Amino acid sequence: MIPLIDTHQHLVFRSQLGYAWTKGIPALAEGDFTPADYLGLTAGKGIAASLFMETGVDDADYQAEARLIAGLVGQHGIIGQIASCRPELNGFDAWLDQSEALHIHGYRRILHVVPDDLSQSETFRRNLKKIGAKGLPFDLCFLARQLYLAVDLVKACPDQAFVMDHCCNPDIAAGAFDDWARGVTALAALPHVSCKLSGISAYCAPGTASVATLRPWVDHILNAFTPARIIWGSDWPVVNLGAGLPDWIDMTRTLINDLSPDEQTAIASGNARRLYAI
Repeated sequence: MIPLIDTHQHLVFRSQLGYAWTKGIPALAEGDFTPADYLGLTAGKGIAASLFMETGVDDADYQAEARLIAGLVGQHGIIGQIASCRPELNGFDAWLDQSEALHIHGYRRILHVVPDDLSQSETFRRNLKKIGAKGLPFDLCFLARQLYLAVDLVKACPDQAFVMDHCCNPDIAAGAFDDWARGVTALAALPHVSCKLSGISAYCAPGTASVATLRPWVDHILNAFTPARIIWGSDWPVVNLGAGLPDWIDMTRTLINDLSPDEQTAIASGNARRLYAI
């Protein structure tokens, strides 16, 4: 069993942080999702370590989240975090400096929950380049309809390493393959962009997530980015909207099983070690 590094582990601590985005999503709206829960679900599944991924907390809490998670690094298999940031703000430098001590291996700003033009601003792009200057990657979370914005942003920041989360968020339930595939191909043509094999089972119609359903979408990602630029993530607990964590791990292993052992290892852990400096 090839060990996996999970580069997209969310955690939820409702008594300490706000998660307004989970309201109206029954599977996520109540209760905590803790390291102990995660370890119980992944026991025997070959998870070697995890990187915490910022969980889209309320704007007032994103810095508090990073500080909270920093205290968990070194426990429960958590080896670091990808923290939230706000490159659109003029005060960005202060957070970039403060967060250096918080076991940061990358940053993210979720961009499908803000106006489309936010990532096009000069302030956003100038600040983003400061992350690249520190040698850290930036995770991008755009919807499939927004991939042209991602292409434009990536081209404007040639020295910044980017990771497209969740296979570029395809609308699998609607079968909207062609436009998404064109966007994926355009992004994969840019050498400083990688893609995260994560999250996509949640985009299937309820109850339909399976290897057969996911295969054409994953195959396009594999062909476009190649195994050299794909990394794995669980997207737990959002994965509960699709396959669920144990089944997603099993599906992953089946979906990449035809690749060579070296290619499987690259996706499972090698690319993550390189990209996130693990």
